[in-house]
Amino acid sequence: MDTRSNNQAANANIPQPIRSDGAGATDLGPRDIMRDIENPNMLVPPITDAGLIPNLKFSFSDTHMQLNQGGWSREVTVRELPIATTLAGVNMRLTPGGVRELHWHQQAEWAYMLLGRARITSLDQDGRNSIADVGPGDLWYFPAGLPHSIQGLEEGCEFLLVFDDGKFSDLNTLSISDWFAHTPKDVLAANFGVPQSAFNNIPKEQVYIFQDKIPGSLESQRVQSPYGTIPQSFKHQLLAQTPIKTPGGSVRIVDSSNFPISKTIAAALVEIEPGAMRELHWHPNNDEWQYYLTGQGRMTVFAGNNTARTFDYRAGDVGYVPFAYGHYIQNTGNETLWFLEMFKSDRFADVSLNQWMALTPRDLIRDNLHVGPELLDALRKEKWPVVKYPSP
Repeated sequence: MDTRSNNQAANANIPQPIRSDGAGATDLGPRDIMRDIENPNMLVPPITDAGLIPNLKFSFSDTHMQLNQGGWSREVTVRELPIATTLAGVNMRLTPGGVRELHWHQQAEWAYMLLGRARITSLDQDGRNSIADVGPGDLWYFPAGLPHSIQGLEEGCEFLLVFDDGKFSDLNTLSISDWFAHTPKDVLAANFGVPQSAFNNIPKEQVYIFQDKIPGSLESQRVQSPYGTIPQSFKHQLLAQTPIKTPGGSVRIVDSSNFPISKTIAAALVEIEPGAMRELHWHPNNDEWQYYLTGQGRMTVFAGNNTARTFDYRAGDVGYVPFAYGHYIQNTGNETLWFLEMFKSDRFADVSLNQWMALTPRDLIRDNLHVGPELLDALRKEKWPVVKYPSP
C-alpha cells in the first residue's frame, strides 16, 4: 500500500462529528483524537440529546497527584466537577506499611477497598476503640469528627474515599502531626505530663502519608479500652452480601439498614454484563455520585423541559446525576461494567420507570404514550435494577 493509501486508511479510523442523519461536519482543526475516541457519544451526540446540561463527568486521570513516601492520593471535588455539591471523592494508594496518618474530618468518610488489604483504627467520643483489617470489596465508615488511621498491610492497598460534602479536600483535614507542630511545646508538655524535650523530634508540618514498617498481626496490635469496643462496626463486607440478581447483572445495596453506622452515605455496587444496562430510573432522595471500576459505558441524563445529554464513562471516571433526573447506564464494551453509585442519605432509594408504568392503569399509559399491547404486555410489576436488552 502506498503512502496515500496508508493516510486514507488512518483517516478512516479517525472519528468525525458527523451523525448518521448527515448532521455535522469533519473536524479539520487541532484536536485530541484519543479523547474523541474515548467519548463517541459526546463527539456525536444521539439525536435524542437536546439543550444544555452541565458537565457530569470527570476522570481521576485528570486530577493532581499528591505523591508522598508511603503512597499517593488524588481527588475529585467541586473544584474539578462543579455540579457535584453533595459528595467528594479521593482515590488513595498506600504501600506495604504506608500510613495515612492519625487524623479526623469535619465530614463523614465512607470507603471502598479496591485492591490489597489495610488496617484501620478509630475511637469514638466515649473512648471505645476499633482496630480492624479490611480487604477487597470491604467498606468502612467513620462518622464526622471521629479520629482514625489507615495503614497498608503486606501487599499494600488502594481504595476510594467518599465524603459527604462536595467542597471537601483531603489535603485540608485535621491531622495529629499538624496540631502538634502548631501547639507550643510547653502546652504539649503540660497536656501529657512529660518534659518539653519529649517533643524535640516532632514533625514541623502535616505528615499526611508516610512510610512505616508493615504492622504485626491484628492480635498483636490490639489495644484494650476500659470502655470497650465501638458497638456499631465501622467495617462492612459488601461482597459478602447476597446480590439482587436479574438478567444482565446484579446489584448490592448498602445503607444504614444493613450497615447501621453509615448514617450519611448510601450506595449500590452495580454489575452490568455486556448487552445489558442499568434500567431507566431516578432517585427521589438526593444526587447520585458514581465511580466506575471496570469496563466502559454510556449514560444519558434527562433533565426535563426538552433537555438531555449523553456521556461516556470508563474505569477511573466519576459520574454525577442531579437529584431526580432520569437516567440509565448502558454497557458499551465487551467486558462486564462495574460501578458504584452513592448518595448523601441514610437510605438507598430509586424509582423504576418500568415498574411505575406497570402499576399505573393500562389505559392511561396507552393514551399518554400512544403505545400498544407489545409494550403494555411486557411491563413488569417487579423492579429489575439491571436489564438485558434484545439485539437490534
